[in-house]
Amino acid sequence: MSENLQNSRRDFLKKGAAAAVGSFFIVPRHVLGKGFIAPSDKLNIAAIGAGGKGQSDIINAYNNGASNVVALCDVDWARAKTAFEKFPNAKKFRDFRVMLDQMKSDIDAVTISTPDHFHAYAAMACMQMGKHVYVQKPLTHNIAEARMLTKAARKYKVVTQMGNQGSSNPLQQIASKWFDDGKIGTVHTVNIWTNRPVWPQGIPVPTDKPALVESMSPADWDVWVGPAQWVDYHPLYHPFKWRGWWNFGTGALGDIGCHTIDSAFRILGLSYPTEVECSVGAVFIKDWTPEYIPEGCPPSSHVEIKFPATKKNKSAVKMIWMDGGIRPMHPDLIPANTPISDDGGANGIILTGTKGIMTIGMYGNNPKIYLNNGEVIDTPKLANDIKLPEYGHQVSWTNACKAGFASKEHKELSSSFDYSGPLTETVLMGNLAIRSYMLRKKNEKGGLDFYGRNKLLWNGEDMKITNFDDANQFVGRTYREGWKVVDV
Repeated sequence: MSENLQNSRRDFLKKGAAAAVGSFFIVPRHVLGKGFIAPSDKLNIAAIGAGGKGQSDIINAYNNGASNVVALCDVDWARAKTAFEKFPNAKKFRDFRVMLDQMKSDIDAVTISTPDHFHAYAAMACMQMGKHVYVQKPLTHNIAEARMLTKAARKYKVVTQMGNQGSSNPLQQIASKWFDDGKIGTVHTVNIWTNRPVWPQGIPVPTDKPALVESMSPADWDVWVGPAQWVDYHPLYHPFKWRGWWNFGTGALGDIGCHTIDSAFRILGLSYPTEVECSVGAVFIKDWTPEYIPEGCPPSSHVEIKFPATKKNKSAVKMIWMDGGIRPMHPDLIPANTPISDDGGANGIILTGTKGIMTIGMYGNNPKIYLNNGEVIDTPKLANDIKLPEYGHQVSWTNACKAGFASKEHKELSSSFDYSGPLTETVLMGNLAIRSYMLRKKNEKGGLDFYGRNKLLWNGEDMKITNFDDANQFVGRTYREGWKVVDV
C-alpha cells in the first residue's frame, strides 16, 4: 500500500468520511448496505505476542471481522499456532522490529501481549511510528517506564488502552456510583488480596542449561530476552513461569494488582502514593534457615501503601495488599458463613468506610455493600447482557482508534495510559518495596545482613524515594545493550 493511500485511509478512519485517492475510491457504508463495513473503513491491526493472552487480545480486537488482522508476531510459533490458524492471511513474523519495518504503512494499531519486561520497549517503538497500542497489564515492568509511556502517548497522539479488562465492566460504574452517592461514607482502609502466585516463586535461580525448545531458535531467544539482562533459556522462564523472576516479570502484584487495585484507585480517585512498607515470606532452602532469593519474587508478601485524601474521598487511605494465599480477617459486618469475596475468598477487595464496607470481586465483579445499620445492598442485575467478550475492552479501543486521539471515544476509554500509567506506578510501588526489603550487604563477619527493611517515603512527581536512596535503583532498570527504552 502506498504511503499516500495509507494516509488517506487513516484520514477516513479519523473523520468517518468517504474519500478518493487517485483511482482508488472508498465506498461509503450506506452504498454497500446496512451492517456492511467497507474494507477501507476497517482498522488494520497487528499483534506482538500472539500466544497465550495475546491470542484472545487479537481475536477480541478483530471482533468477528470488524477489524483486519494483517500481521502476527511471536518468537514461539508453536505457542501462536491457534492465532495463526485463526488468521491465515495475516503475515507472520518472529521479530516485531522486522514486522514494523516491512509493514509500517499497513498497520494502524498493535496489541502487545508479551512478558512484562518487553511491554515498554515494544509499545514505545509502535507509538513513535504513530501506531495506536493496546498493552497487556501491567503496562510496564517498572515505574520509570510507566511514566515514560504515559508522556509518549500524549506526545505522539495515539490511542491507548491497558489490558485490565475489568475496568470496562459496567459493574465498576455501579460500584463507583454507590460510593459517589455516599453509601459507605468516607473510606479510610482498603484490603486487597489474591491467591497468586500460581507459578513458582521463591525458588533458587536455575543453573543447568537445558536445550532450547524446538519451536525457537537462538535468535528467537535473544529477542525474547530483549531489554532484560541476558540469561540462557530455561523452562522456568518460558513460556509462563517468567512471572516469578524480576528480570522478566512483576510477580503477583503485576499479574493481579492492575485488576484489583484498579477498583479502589478508580472509585476513590487516587493518585500517587506517599509511602510504602512491606514484609515478605521466606523460603527454606537448607538447614531450615529462612532464605530470600533476590532475583525472584517471594512466595508471599504483605504491602501497605498510603495515599493522601482526594477530591472524591476526604480521608487519607491505607491500602493493604496480600498475596500468596494470605488474606484479611472476616469483617464483622459480613455474616460468619458468608464468603468475603465472590470466588470463595481467594481474591477480593474490601473498602472500609465510615458507614459500612463494600466488597468487590475480581475484574470488578459482584460489588456488594454491608452497612453499619445491618442493611445489605446486593449486586444489581444488569439491564442488558454483556455480549462482547471481556466487556468489550478491546473493541472499545479499536473504535477509539478509528475515531482518533482527540475523540470522545478515546477520552471515555476505561484504561487509556493517562489513567493506567499512574495506576501501574502504584502497583509497581509495591514491588519497589518488596525488592528493597530483600537488599543485603556483607557484615564484618563476612555474612549478609538485610538492610532495606525501611518504610519508604515517596515523591511521586519526581519518582524518588526520599529516605532510602538504595531503593531508587528499582524505580527503573538497567537495560541490555541495544535494547534501552528511550523516547526521542
